[in-house]
Amino acid sequence: MIDVQNEEDTREVPLQKVGVKGVKYPVTVLDKENKTQSTTAVVDLFVNLPHHFKGTHMSRFIEIFHKHHENLTMKHFLEMLEEIRVHLNAQKSYGEMTFPFFMEKKAPVSGQSAIMSYTCKYEGTVSETERQFFVSIQVPVTTVCPCSKAISEYGAHNQRGLVVVKLLYSDFFWIEDVIKMVENCASNGLYSLLKRKDEKYVTEHAYENPRFVEDVVREVYLALRNFKIEKPFKWFSVECTNAESIHNHDAYAYTEYQE
Repeated sequence: MIDVQNEEDTREVPLQKVGVKGVKYPVTVLDKENKTQSTTAVVDLFVNLPHHFKGTHMSRFIEIFHKHHENLTMKHFLEMLEEIRVHLNAQKSYGEMTFPFFMEKKAPVSGQSAIMSYTCKYEGTVSETERQFFVSIQVPVTTVCPCSKAISEYGAHNQRGLVVVKLLYSDFFWIEDVIKMVENCASNGLYSLLKRKDEKYVTEHAYENPRFVEDVVREVYLALRNFKIEKPFKWFSVECTNAESIHNHDAYAYTEYQE
């Protein structure tokens, strides 16, 4: 059959990225407690296209991804991208995979368990000479305003915050460990299930640990610098957005580290 994609293109316009976007697919990722967990990802896969090629073979992205979808560890994600790059005769391949990561979390006093969901993203780039891989993790938290607590005769306003850490992969780590670390840097973490005695505890605990959005970002930064892995992170970013409860805007802070 005629292979139109391999026909020569005379317009001499190279394309940095061509491929498939928004692919919804079941995947398997690592889980510290249960070894693996099944989840559903939204996936973007691309390669570069030299100017002399008319098009790429879109079906091969899906063929290769399907081959690997039940084993998408952090390291294996890059191996999947390398296979795409080689099969499509490209200089570079790119991939993003966004997925909900589920953790069973116990309430602090009653000990009752329920499932929490955290949004994670893998981002990878592979060429003949370079491999780069980032993991992003979104962690919802509670923050109590230190200023409100200091100036009020009673009470203090609080809000839900969203912390996003983006980590340049250098050594294996568990997603769960990063989530717990981030929650410990805020006034409190969130829970799916709380009984009344749990609600009393988390309310009082948050009140005793007030945090500005700036405090959260700085605490997470320091915790990542001291994170217990053999090869420390060479680059990471931390951002926090607080949905203000007494203002009609959000509070935001961002920083990044580079070795």
